[in-house]
Amino acid sequence: MSVDTPRRIVLLRHAKADWNDEADHERPLADRGRADAPVAGRRLAGTGIPFDLALCSTAVRTRETWKLAVPELPQRPRTVYEDRLYEASLGELIAVLNETSDEVSNLLVIGHNPGMHALADALAGESDADLLPRMNRSGFPTSAFAVLTFNGSWKAVEHGVGRLVDFWTPHG
Repeated sequence: MSVDTPRRIVLLRHAKADWNDEADHERPLADRGRADAPVAGRRLAGTGIPFDLALCSTAVRTRETWKLAVPELPQRPRTVYEDRLYEASLGELIAVLNETSDEVSNLLVIGHNPGMHALADALAGESDADLLPRMNRSGFPTSAFAVLTFNGSWKAVEHGVGRLVDFWTPHG
């Protein structure tokens, strides 16, 4: 696969989590999150993007989101549970993307805010219609996802490299 291959990054924020006495990493989904995750999965399926790889944070709420969303996809992508996605800074998230194999054309990342929003905003040098202002107004709520496209190698992913082509929220 050429490094000039068009690529897509989909950034999915975990569904609504419960607030309880658990450590943050162990927080499960709330009832609304369990209802929203399959809806997000159906909307992801509706994009028609054939995901080659899913990178999912190891936090309970991200793993539960993925478990409920993935059955809605026409094909289950290879999934890697990545510790570094939990509480990752923007720089750490970009570093993870830079390590992605150029055999991957379509990457799904299931993670947390503020990282998912910061990454989508940083990568989006351009956007279709009013997607970027709409994403920034919404604050990237739970179960939301952003779709960005770019050409080139994953090693070249940096600020402004992408185009925001879709942004979806479950309650807006």
